[in-house]
Amino acid sequence: MTAQTIVNRQQPGTGNNASPRASIDLYWLPLGAGGHSVRLNGRVYEALAARLGRRPVRDLYHSALEVRVPEGRFVIEQAPIPDSDGAERGVVAEGAVGSRRAGRLRIFRYELRRWRDGVIPDVDEAVESPQCLSGNPGRARRLLALVPHMPTPVWGRDELRAGEMWNSNSMIAWLVARAGLDADAIQPPTGGRAPGWNAGLVVARRDELRARKRKSQQARRTAILTRAG
Repeated sequence: MTAQTIVNRQQPGTGNNASPRASIDLYWLPLGAGGHSVRLNGRVYEALAARLGRRPVRDLYHSALEVRVPEGRFVIEQAPIPDSDGAERGVVAEGAVGSRRAGRLRIFRYELRRWRDGVIPDVDEAVESPQCLSGNPGRARRLLALVPHMPTPVWGRDELRAGEMWNSNSMIAWLVARAGLDADAIQPPTGGRAPGWNAGLVVARRDELRARKRKSQQARRTAILTRAG
């Protein structure tokens, strides 16, 4: 099923009387859940960040989404590329990890998934989850349609000058904000931190402003052509 198909099937109305068959659920997973090395590296990173920021050490979290629409259930997540069978996981885009040069190797690349009937690895370890962000079919379909248009900067770098590194949390924050949900109100589990979340919000606001500007310019051009005709 394509993004256009999802959008074209949108039902009228965007109020609170949304169908219960639609939902956007957010999951918070401990960084490195199921993987010892990633969790250890995360703890080292957070210990250094806490020391530099002169604050207590916090638990780090990675986010993922499960989106339900009448047409099906989809898992939205950024993850390492395990093999070349991306189509089976609903992969819609890829990006480099660390540097674009290193990204020539699969081990230094990530993938963006819009996985129909997919799974979130280690979901049993999720904390204070799921958090239902919306039950509105229009919002859910819009979010699904946005996934292929997600920015794909280098993971772990601040190429987009958003003030912090881009990572999986940035992707989820970008999607939630661009879908019209209140991403600023979302908080990680108690005592935890979600590095990269704010970067997604910054870039989403920037992209939204650009989209509105383009729409306004197109409307003006159309009005001029109409008057000229």
